[in-house]
Amino acid sequence: MDETLVGQGRHHIRRTPMQAALASLVGTVVEWYDFFIYSTAAALVFGHLFFPKASPTAGLMASFATFAVGYLARPLGGVIFGHFGDRIGRKKTLVITLSMMGGATFLIGVLPTYNSIGVWAPALLVVLRFIQGLGLGGEWGGAVLLAVEHAPPGKRGLNGSFPQVGAPIGLLLATGTYAVLGFLPEEQFVAWGWRLPFLFSVVLIVVGLLIRTRIAETPSFERVKQEDTVARMPIVEVLRTQKKEVLQALGMRWAENISFYIFATLLISYATTGVGFSRTTALVAVTIAGAFCIVALPFFAALSDRVGRRKVYMAGAIGVAVVVFPFFWLVQTGNTALLYFAAVLMATPWAAMYGPQAGFFAEMFSARHRYSGMSLGSQLASTFAGGPTPLIATALMAAASGSPWPVCVYVIATAGVTLLAAASTRETYQDDHGFRSHRSAVHARNA
Repeated sequence: MDETLVGQGRHHIRRTPMQAALASLVGTVVEWYDFFIYSTAAALVFGHLFFPKASPTAGLMASFATFAVGYLARPLGGVIFGHFGDRIGRKKTLVITLSMMGGATFLIGVLPTYNSIGVWAPALLVVLRFIQGLGLGGEWGGAVLLAVEHAPPGKRGLNGSFPQVGAPIGLLLATGTYAVLGFLPEEQFVAWGWRLPFLFSVVLIVVGLLIRTRIAETPSFERVKQEDTVARMPIVEVLRTQKKEVLQALGMRWAENISFYIFATLLISYATTGVGFSRTTALVAVTIAGAFCIVALPFFAALSDRVGRRKVYMAGAIGVAVVVFPFFWLVQTGNTALLYFAAVLMATPWAAMYGPQAGFFAEMFSARHRYSGMSLGSQLASTFAGGPTPLIATALMAAASGSPWPVCVYVIATAGVTLLAAASTRETYQDDHGFRSHRSAVHARNA
């Protein structure tokens, strides 16, 4: 089915695989933009504005602790919205998650600082960050399924890369915005400049909602409804029948999650405070890496449609371990061109994992609990891998007097976890039974 019209009269909704992929992309751009402007502000100003009584290092760690709160909320968001996504549909759930994320982001932009309302400032920041995490935890799985479940056979990897591309585009918008604001005098940036990216998110949210409300529900979920096989408790069912796949997804995201943090967040703080680059130069480096990933993600995803998901993913895990030491050596040179190259170098193996990931994870789970299964595995990794990483990296570098070598060892260890997890999975790129109806799948297993 290349194209259908849903509805009657003047309220037709056109459905094509490409339109569904673009709808998933627009929403994830908004979600990741919101998430990344927080992480950038946490690295640059939140320690000073919301934890002014702490030392610079303690303030930075406290700021990153609020960053981690979002990661703690993500599995809960995955469970809650995975349940509704498998019960009432992908589309309706995605509208809710986008609204939550956007509302919390805007409120952070108008939040008074510690000097105005005291301890209420960091407390409210934590609450809003938690809401952000809930929204993002439920967003990713649904956005992926919107693209993958509409995709024709042989293109699930490529179409699934569209919501993945939302991450570097969101990163590009976030860091690019802060790079422009970096030209403000420090006083003005700290006083009000950092708020502008949060307030601007309202425009992106409105655009995202308009596009998402006009796309149709996915064929896979419609088949589940037509056959009356909607799971009553999707999360319970997936843990009973596909626990192994949940753990595999968790392990596969470990190095992917951490390697992204290295070039998207840690690079900013290390390049500025550890090496002496200007804030603007560091932000430009991350912006260049984000632009590179917009091309690299669909390339690796399309490659996985041809040679297999496992091969590409495992190559990415090995690549992270290989490049992490050279990445820091290049940054330490103090040369701007080599800083830019370092950001792209670390982004490449990350893209080899993140590009095919959407199609890979979707193919691992049954349609009736697919939203819950892939969301749970993915977001648990965000909590246990992504969330603590800023705190772990900061503590490791402080213990080594600013040297990044313990962080490199940590990254190599996590790459080993991801490599083992990917090696333990079955290849799925030519496996269409995961996208048949539930009854057809049961019949195939019993035949």
